[in-house]
Amino acid sequence: MAALKEKRTCGQRCEDFGHFVWDSDEGKFMGRTPEKWVYISLYYLSFYAVMTSLFSLAIWTLMYTLDPYTPDYQDRLASPGVMVWPDTYGEEVIEITYNTSDKASWMKMTKILNEFLEPYNDTKQLECNNYNCTKGKYFLQKHFLGPHHTKYSCPFLQSMLGPCSGFEDPTFGYNCSMPCVIIKMNRIINYLPTNRTDVAPYVNCTVLEGEGNVAKIEYFPENGNMDPSYFPYYGRLAQPSYVNPLVAVRFSLVGAKHAKIQCRVVSEKISYENYHDPYEGKVIFSLKALK
Repeated sequence: MAALKEKRTCGQRCEDFGHFVWDSDEGKFMGRTPEKWVYISLYYLSFYAVMTSLFSLAIWTLMYTLDPYTPDYQDRLASPGVMVWPDTYGEEVIEITYNTSDKASWMKMTKILNEFLEPYNDTKQLECNNYNCTKGKYFLQKHFLGPHHTKYSCPFLQSMLGPCSGFEDPTFGYNCSMPCVIIKMNRIINYLPTNRTDVAPYVNCTVLEGEGNVAKIEYFPENGNMDPSYFPYYGRLAQPSYVNPLVAVRFSLVGAKHAKIQCRVVSEKISYENYHDPYEGKVIFSLKALK
């Protein structure tokens, strides 16, 4: 019967490990002579230097071929999405519900709209977008003639929203039954909403449910137009001061003061019947004033 292997003590194990780290008899450090350590270090240093150089060259080549102003590939929608403010989104639908007799309720809506309109302040817009645009025509720009190699952007002033600007009525109508909502069309680079420059896209709102509860619908700017001079959009880097054109819609609620509304951006190149994307070309929301 083979003899049992003698169990080594902790001190012997430490002695073996120390011998592995430095073998004074053969002059080896961790199993290799200093000469071999120099060779293997030089090999890995050269290997990783070559790999790093190849990786850096590949990244440089990729970045050199990319245009920083326009994406090479875009998973682009046929039509832009449409959003509404105040953006009080429920689980599935947008519900704009407020209480005219509860100041905290309608002040919440006022705060949302004031924060949203902050970039559209007249003074700010005239400072950063002081180019005199030609209304009624697309603002096509082939060259970067703006400051710091940018393109010009047309100013959109908060005051252009008229009674829904927050200047005439700081409550935006939410302290009564004449609330304002703001419609915004999302940006798509180089997108032109119409085939003709003399026809502007416009917002049209219809009542889907509770038609008798809406006495009047008003649009600001006039006719709910989005002037063609705000198109096309050339991207954030090319137009850092660009702001979307807006349309404010004021509803006069009567009766039960509740309605389901669809606001659509109407144009020959904007579709709105995409079942898989309910926000393409339109937005549907519920508007309810409590008391």
